[in-house]
Amino acid sequence: MPRQEENELSIVSNMLPQIDEHLLKVTEKHDAVSKIKTPESQVHKRWDGQEYVSLAYMKAIADIHYPGWSFEIIKCGNLGDVEYEIHGRLTFFDCGIKRKGDMVASHPFQKSKETGKFVGVSNSLKAAVTNCQKKAFNTYMNIADDVYRNQLVDLTEEQKVLVKEKMLEAKHPESEIKRIEMNIRKGKITQVELPELLEWIEKGPQK
Repeated sequence: MPRQEENELSIVSNMLPQIDEHLLKVTEKHDAVSKIKTPESQVHKRWDGQEYVSLAYMKAIADIHYPGWSFEIIKCGNLGDVEYEIHGRLTFFDCGIKRKGDMVASHPFQKSKETGKFVGVSNSLKAAVTNCQKKAFNTYMNIADDVYRNQLVDLTEEQKVLVKEKMLEAKHPESEIKRIEMNIRKGKITQVELPELLEWIEKGPQK
Protein backbone atom coordinates (compact mmCIF):
# COMPACT_ATOMS: atom_id res chain seq x y z
CA MET A 1 0.00 0.00 0.00
CA PRO A 2 1.40 3.45 -0.94
CA ARG A 3 2.59 5.58 2.00
CA GLN A 4 0.01 8.31 1.24
CA GLU A 5 -2.88 5.86 1.54
CA GLU A 6 -1.42 4.50 4.78
CA ASN A 7 -1.25 8.03 6.18
CA GLU A 8 -4.85 8.75 5.13
CA LEU A 9 -6.11 5.54 6.76
CA SER A 10 -4.15 6.36 9.89
CA ILE A 11 -5.70 9.83 10.08
CA VAL A 12 -9.22 8.41 9.64
CA SER A 13 -8.56 5.76 12.26
CA ASN A 14 -7.35 8.34 14.76
CA MET A 15 -10.41 10.49 14.11
CA LEU A 16 -12.96 7.71 14.66
CA PRO A 17 -13.73 8.72 18.29
CA GLN A 18 -14.40 12.32 17.21
CA ILE A 19 -16.49 11.13 14.26
CA ASP A 20 -18.59 8.87 16.49
CA GLU A 21 -19.06 11.72 18.98
CA HIS A 22 -20.21 14.09 16.24
CA LEU A 23 -22.59 11.54 14.73
CA LEU A 24 -24.09 11.05 18.19
CA LYS A 25 -24.82 14.79 18.29
CA VAL A 26 -26.66 14.44 14.97
CA THR A 27 -28.73 11.56 16.36
CA GLU A 28 -29.54 13.48 19.53
CA LYS A 29 -30.58 16.55 17.55
CA HIS A 30 -32.96 14.60 15.33
CA ASP A 31 -34.41 12.86 18.37
CA ALA A 32 -35.00 16.25 20.02
CA VAL A 33 -36.70 17.68 16.92
CA SER A 34 -38.82 14.53 16.58
CA LYS A 35 -40.08 14.95 20.14
CA ILE A 36 -41.25 18.54 19.61
CA LYS A 37 -44.99 18.56 20.23
CA THR A 38 -46.75 20.32 17.39
CA PRO A 39 -49.11 23.02 18.78
CA GLU A 40 -52.77 22.10 18.33
CA SER A 41 -53.29 25.38 16.47
CA GLN A 42 -50.90 24.13 13.78
CA VAL A 43 -52.57 20.74 13.27
CA HIS A 44 -55.27 20.60 10.60
CA LYS A 45 -57.47 17.82 9.22
CA ARG A 46 -58.18 16.89 5.63
CA TRP A 47 -61.62 15.86 4.39
CA ASP A 48 -60.65 12.20 4.99
CA GLY A 49 -59.67 12.84 8.61
CA GLN A 50 -55.91 12.69 8.03
CA GLU A 51 -53.94 15.24 10.04
CA TYR A 52 -51.35 17.56 8.54
CA VAL A 53 -49.41 20.73 9.28
CA SER A 54 -48.84 23.76 7.07
CA LEU A 55 -45.67 24.27 5.06
CA ALA A 56 -45.19 27.62 6.81
CA TYR A 57 -44.97 25.88 10.21
CA MET A 58 -42.44 23.33 8.94
CA LYS A 59 -40.32 26.10 7.40
CA ALA A 60 -40.32 27.96 10.72
CA ILE A 61 -39.07 24.88 12.59
CA ALA A 62 -36.46 24.21 9.90
CA ASP A 63 -35.21 27.81 10.22
CA ILE A 64 -34.69 27.32 13.95
CA HIS A 65 -33.04 23.89 13.97
CA TYR A 66 -31.50 23.64 10.48
CA PRO A 67 -30.70 27.25 9.44
CA GLY A 68 -29.40 27.69 5.92
CA TRP A 69 -31.55 24.97 4.34
CA SER A 70 -32.72 25.18 0.73
CA PHE A 71 -35.10 23.29 -1.54
CA GLU A 72 -34.85 22.93 -5.30
CA ILE A 73 -36.95 21.22 -7.95
CA ILE A 74 -34.88 18.66 -9.85
CA LYS A 75 -37.53 17.36 -12.20
CA CYS A 76 -41.26 17.74 -12.74
CA GLY A 77 -43.90 16.49 -15.13
CA ASN A 78 -47.28 14.88 -15.67
CA LEU A 79 -48.10 11.33 -14.70
CA GLY A 80 -50.40 10.77 -17.63
CA ASP A 81 -53.46 12.97 -17.24
CA VAL A 82 -53.94 11.99 -13.60
CA GLU A 83 -51.26 13.64 -11.46
CA TYR A 84 -48.43 16.14 -11.52
CA GLU A 85 -45.18 14.79 -10.04
CA ILE A 86 -42.32 16.70 -8.44
CA HIS A 87 -38.79 15.45 -7.77
CA GLY A 88 -37.25 17.82 -5.23
CA ARG A 89 -34.02 18.03 -3.26
CA LEU A 90 -33.61 19.36 0.28
CA THR A 91 -30.16 20.64 1.22
CA PHE A 92 -29.42 21.42 4.85
CA PHE A 93 -26.73 21.60 7.51
CA ASP A 94 -26.92 18.95 10.22
CA CYS A 95 -24.63 19.84 13.14
CA GLY A 96 -22.20 21.30 10.62
CA ILE A 97 -22.55 18.43 8.11
CA LYS A 98 -23.95 19.41 4.71
CA ARG A 99 -26.61 16.89 3.72
CA LYS A 100 -28.91 16.40 0.76
CA GLY A 101 -32.11 14.39 0.54
CA ASP A 102 -34.26 13.72 -2.52
CA MET A 103 -38.03 13.34 -2.38
CA VAL A 104 -40.79 12.62 -4.88
CA ALA A 105 -44.42 13.66 -4.41
CA SER A 106 -47.44 14.33 -6.58
CA HIS A 107 -50.89 15.88 -6.58
CA PRO A 108 -53.91 14.85 -8.70
CA PHE A 109 -55.33 17.07 -11.39
CA GLN A 110 -58.95 18.17 -11.06
CA LYS A 111 -61.47 17.96 -13.87
CA SER A 112 -64.72 19.82 -14.32
CA LYS A 113 -67.73 17.51 -13.98
CA GLU A 114 -69.57 19.52 -16.61
CA THR A 115 -66.87 19.86 -19.30
CA GLY A 116 -64.37 17.16 -18.39
CA LYS A 117 -61.58 19.70 -18.82
CA PHE A 118 -58.79 20.34 -16.31
CA VAL A 119 -59.44 23.11 -13.80
CA GLY A 120 -57.15 24.78 -11.27
CA VAL A 121 -54.02 23.40 -12.91
CA SER A 122 -51.76 25.97 -11.25
CA ASN A 123 -53.16 24.99 -7.86
CA SER A 124 -52.34 21.33 -8.55
CA LEU A 125 -48.77 22.22 -9.48
CA LYS A 126 -48.35 24.34 -6.35
CA ALA A 127 -49.81 21.57 -4.18
CA ALA A 128 -47.39 19.01 -5.66
CA VAL A 129 -44.42 21.22 -4.78
CA THR A 130 -45.80 21.79 -1.28
CA ASN A 131 -46.32 18.04 -0.74
CA CYS A 132 -42.76 17.36 -1.86
CA GLN A 133 -41.27 19.95 0.49
CA LYS A 134 -43.32 18.78 3.45
CA LYS A 135 -42.40 15.13 2.89
CA ALA A 136 -38.73 16.10 2.71
CA PHE A 137 -38.92 18.19 5.91
CA ASN A 138 -40.55 15.32 7.77
CA THR A 139 -38.37 12.53 6.36
CA TYR A 140 -34.96 14.18 6.66
CA MET A 141 -35.46 16.66 9.52
CA ASN A 142 -38.07 14.81 11.63
CA ILE A 143 -40.30 17.89 11.75
CA ALA A 144 -43.89 17.17 12.89
CA ASP A 145 -43.15 13.49 13.54
CA ASP A 146 -45.97 13.44 16.08
CA VAL A 147 -48.49 14.46 13.42
CA TYR A 148 -47.21 12.18 10.67
CA ARG A 149 -46.81 9.24 13.08
CA ASN A 150 -43.10 8.76 12.49
CA GLN A 151 -42.08 8.53 16.14
CA LEU A 152 -41.04 5.40 17.98
CA VAL A 153 -43.90 5.90 20.39
CA ASP A 154 -44.12 2.59 22.27
CA LEU A 155 -42.61 2.57 25.74
CA THR A 156 -39.42 0.59 26.23
CA GLU A 157 -39.32 -2.26 28.73
CA GLU A 158 -37.25 -0.08 31.05
CA GLN A 159 -39.90 2.66 30.91
CA LYS A 160 -42.67 0.17 31.64
CA VAL A 161 -40.76 -1.01 34.72
CA LEU A 162 -40.16 2.61 35.74
CA VAL A 163 -43.89 3.42 35.54
CA LYS A 164 -44.78 0.48 37.78
CA GLU A 165 -42.03 1.30 40.29
CA LYS A 166 -43.13 4.93 40.48
CA MET A 167 -46.76 3.90 41.00
CA LEU A 168 -45.77 1.54 43.81
CA GLU A 169 -43.63 4.24 45.43
CA ALA A 170 -46.55 6.69 45.26
CA LYS A 171 -48.82 4.00 46.80
CA HIS A 172 -51.28 3.76 43.92
CA PRO A 173 -53.76 0.86 44.36
CA GLU A 174 -53.16 -2.38 42.45
CA SER A 175 -56.31 -1.82 40.37
CA GLU A 176 -54.95 1.53 39.15
CA ILE A 177 -51.56 0.00 38.30
CA LYS A 178 -53.27 -2.71 36.24
CA ARG A 179 -55.38 -0.11 34.45
CA ILE A 180 -52.27 1.87 33.46
CA GLU A 181 -50.45 -1.29 32.36
CA MET A 182 -53.41 -2.27 30.18
CA ASN A 183 -53.46 1.18 28.55
CA ILE A 184 -49.73 0.83 27.83
CA ARG A 185 -50.29 -2.56 26.16
CA LYS A 186 -53.12 -1.13 24.06
CA GLY A 187 -50.89 1.75 22.89
CA LYS A 188 -52.99 4.39 24.62
CA ILE A 189 -49.96 5.54 26.62
CA THR A 190 -46.88 6.26 24.49
CA GLN A 191 -43.67 8.29 24.61
CA VAL A 192 -45.77 11.38 23.97
CA GLU A 193 -47.92 10.90 27.07
CA LEU A 194 -45.14 9.54 29.33
CA PRO A 195 -44.00 12.89 30.86
CA GLU A 196 -47.58 13.79 31.85
CA LEU A 197 -48.16 10.26 33.17
CA LEU A 198 -45.08 10.41 35.43
CA GLU A 199 -46.17 13.81 36.71
CA TRP A 200 -49.62 12.40 37.49
CA ILE A 201 -48.12 9.38 39.25
CA GLU A 202 -45.97 11.54 41.54
CA LYS A 203 -49.09 13.36 42.77
CA GLY A 204 -50.23 10.08 44.32
CA PRO A 205 -53.71 8.50 44.50
CA GLN A 206 -56.57 10.89 43.94
CA LYS A 207 -58.79 11.26 47.00
